[in-house]
Amino acid sequence: MPAHTKPLLDVVPETSEPLSAHIVKTEPGESAAAKVMEARIYGTPLEALCGHVWIPSRDPKQLPMCEQCKEVYEMYRAFNEHLDESPSE
Repeated sequence: MPAHTKPLLDVVPETSEPLSAHIVKTEPGESAAAKVMEARIYGTPLEALCGHVWIPSRDPKQLPMCEQCKEVYEMYRAFNEHLDESPSE
Protein backbone atom coordinates (compact mmCIF):
# COMPACT_ATOMS: atom_id res chain seq x y z
CA MET A 1 0.00 0.00 0.00
CA PRO A 2 1.49 3.37 -0.93
CA ALA A 3 2.34 5.61 2.01
CA HIS A 4 -0.14 8.29 0.94
CA THR A 5 -3.10 5.86 1.12
CA LYS A 6 -2.23 4.35 4.52
CA PRO A 7 -4.72 5.31 7.24
CA LEU A 8 -3.44 7.79 9.79
CA LEU A 9 -4.50 5.59 12.71
CA ASP A 10 -4.53 1.82 13.01
CA VAL A 11 -7.56 0.31 14.74
CA VAL A 12 -6.44 -1.11 18.06
CA PRO A 13 -8.98 -3.37 19.76
CA GLU A 14 -9.97 -2.48 23.29
CA THR A 15 -8.74 -5.08 25.76
CA SER A 16 -9.99 -3.49 28.98
CA GLU A 17 -13.39 -4.37 30.41
CA PRO A 18 -16.10 -2.73 28.24
CA LEU A 19 -18.51 -0.23 29.76
CA SER A 20 -21.48 -1.34 27.65
CA ALA A 21 -22.69 -4.34 25.67
CA HIS A 22 -22.28 -3.95 21.93
CA ILE A 23 -24.19 -5.51 19.03
CA VAL A 24 -21.76 -7.47 16.86
CA LYS A 25 -21.61 -6.62 13.17
CA THR A 26 -22.45 -9.77 11.16
CA GLU A 27 -22.88 -10.76 7.54
CA PRO A 28 -26.21 -12.17 6.26
CA GLY A 29 -26.69 -15.71 7.55
CA GLU A 30 -23.88 -15.35 10.09
CA SER A 31 -24.62 -16.11 13.76
CA ALA A 32 -23.62 -13.33 16.15
CA ALA A 33 -23.48 -15.81 19.06
CA ALA A 34 -21.11 -18.11 17.14
CA LYS A 35 -18.97 -15.16 16.11
CA VAL A 36 -18.66 -13.97 19.72
CA MET A 37 -17.88 -17.48 20.98
CA GLU A 38 -15.13 -17.89 18.39
CA ALA A 39 -13.67 -14.49 19.28
CA ARG A 40 -13.65 -15.38 22.98
CA ILE A 41 -11.90 -18.70 22.30
CA TYR A 42 -9.26 -17.35 19.91
CA GLY A 43 -8.94 -13.82 21.32
CA THR A 44 -9.79 -12.21 18.00
CA PRO A 45 -11.31 -8.71 17.83
CA LEU A 46 -14.91 -8.03 16.87
CA GLU A 47 -16.50 -4.92 15.41
CA ALA A 48 -19.76 -3.55 16.78
CA LEU A 49 -22.46 -1.80 14.77
CA CYS A 50 -21.26 1.47 16.31
CA GLY A 51 -17.73 0.85 15.02
CA HIS A 52 -16.22 -0.06 18.40
CA VAL A 53 -13.58 -2.82 18.11
CA TRP A 54 -12.88 -5.06 21.10
CA ILE A 55 -11.88 -8.54 22.21
CA PRO A 56 -14.79 -10.11 24.14
CA SER A 57 -13.89 -11.56 27.51
CA ARG A 58 -17.05 -11.72 29.64
CA ASP A 59 -20.82 -12.06 29.55
CA PRO A 60 -22.26 -8.79 28.20
CA LYS A 61 -25.70 -9.42 29.74
CA GLN A 62 -24.51 -7.70 32.92
CA LEU A 63 -23.79 -4.44 31.06
CA PRO A 64 -26.08 -1.72 29.71
CA MET A 65 -26.64 -1.83 25.93
CA CYS A 66 -24.58 0.58 23.82
CA GLU A 67 -26.94 3.36 22.72
CA GLN A 68 -25.16 3.87 19.37
CA CYS A 69 -25.46 0.15 18.55
CA LYS A 70 -29.19 0.25 19.41
CA GLU A 71 -29.72 3.24 17.13
CA VAL A 72 -27.93 1.56 14.21
CA TYR A 73 -29.89 -1.68 14.77
CA GLU A 74 -33.19 0.24 14.81
CA MET A 75 -32.23 1.90 11.52
CA TYR A 76 -31.49 -1.55 9.98
CA ARG A 77 -34.86 -2.81 11.27
CA ALA A 78 -36.65 0.06 9.55
CA PHE A 79 -35.34 -1.19 6.20
CA ASN A 80 -35.34 -4.96 6.85
CA GLU A 81 -38.65 -6.39 8.03
CA HIS A 82 -37.15 -9.81 8.80
CA LEU A 83 -35.02 -8.49 11.73
CA ASP A 84 -36.20 -9.23 15.26
CA GLU A 85 -37.18 -6.42 17.62
CA SER A 86 -33.92 -6.98 19.49
CA PRO A 87 -30.69 -8.63 18.27
CA SER A 88 -30.24 -12.33 18.97
CA GLU A 89 -27.90 -13.53 21.68
